[in-house]
Amino acid sequence: MQKDFRPNQLKKTWLKLTNKEDYKKYKQHYSHHKLTSKLQKFADANLDTTIDEILINATNDPEINVLHNGNAGDIIYSLPIIKTLFEIAAKPINLILKINEPLTIGNGYEHPLGNVMLNEKMVDGLMPLLDAQNYLNNAATFAKQKIHVDLTLFRKAGFALDKGDIARWNFFITGITPNLSEVWLKVKPNPDFADFIVLARSSRYNNALIDYSFLSKYRQIIFVGVKTEYEEMKKSIPGLQWQQVEDFLELAEIIAGCKLFIGNQSFPYSIAEGLKVKRLLEVFYQIPNVMPTGNNGYDFCFQKHFEWLVKQFGETKDL
Repeated sequence: MQKDFRPNQLKKTWLKLTNKEDYKKYKQHYSHHKLTSKLQKFADANLDTTIDEILINATNDPEINVLHNGNAGDIIYSLPIIKTLFEIAAKPINLILKINEPLTIGNGYEHPLGNVMLNEKMVDGLMPLLDAQNYLNNAATFAKQKIHVDLTLFRKAGFALDKGDIARWNFFITGITPNLSEVWLKVKPNPDFADFIVLARSSRYNNALIDYSFLSKYRQIIFVGVKTEYEEMKKSIPGLQWQQVEDFLELAEIIAGCKLFIGNQSFPYSIAEGLKVKRLLEVFYQIPNVMPTGNNGYDFCFQKHFEWLVKQFGETKDL
């Protein structure tokens, strides 16, 4: 990017009339400027950090506080960074969650939390799962604690958040690069679901090419998610049962213990990804910002592939 480039409509018009080659170069520079100016401002403000800077900032503090204000799935995808930070810093790491930050979603879509990314009820559901991770010292809501690492900043950096990989967004602002193919969530699998397919599908990120009705032939299949999502899925799978949970540790234990997990780009899939269980991901082709990494992970965009994957990994003699 040319740091001295400044958009100039008069110059653009003049070059268009007088010098086609320089006009072409101007358009190239302008296009690049639009794409990178926000990133450049982010870097110029020294908001991008390195692990050395993080450790220096925490030199005189016995613990390191990491801030996050995003959706529950974003929080789960940030845990590999927190785990790696704990391993490098050899200090207790606290995850500080900021609630009631505004959420903007596209027209026609709904979110279980309405117009905020994280609320107190969601935090209450997350706490048992977060407390079960040995690399986390404590999880708490934001109350003016000193913050050493701000994982909310990726939303201000200018990244295209509708593509790429949610789990990698924080890599670019911290310089910490975990191995996403490794397990980063550990819970005790619930053996009661060893023969079950567990299904989750949010109202957002639905691939219009995918039809779940063929799953009706599977007797041992349950749905995890909110009631409205379950009721919508039951239209395709009449015999589907809804498995309610008290908190997200219970949800993770069910997913950890199941035969196969199927989900779209929603919160339950983030848990399956962290656990590295056998999992199938329905990809929303317009916003492909989640991807399986490591063992047991498969994604699909077309019906034929979906049905083949379920046949390979979901069938048992008890069907």
